[in-house]
Amino acid sequence: MPESDWERLIRSLINQGILKSPKVIRAMRLVPRSLFLPDDQKPYAVIDTPLPIGEGQTVSAPQGHR
Repeated sequence: MPESDWERLIRSLINQGILKSPKVIRAMRLVPRSLFLPDDQKPYAVIDTPLPIGEGQTVSAPQGHR
């Protein structure tokens, strides 16, 4: 089975030393970011940047956008 774009992003963040906590890594693997996005933003869920979720609010970048 090919690796998903979400899993590739998680692995990249691990390799960069950004994701370190096994609990956070597990949570990210179990709960994809796309679940928290409006339909028009779902295609961008794997991009490491904050995304708008409505009412002038954003969902954080997966790395926390240091």
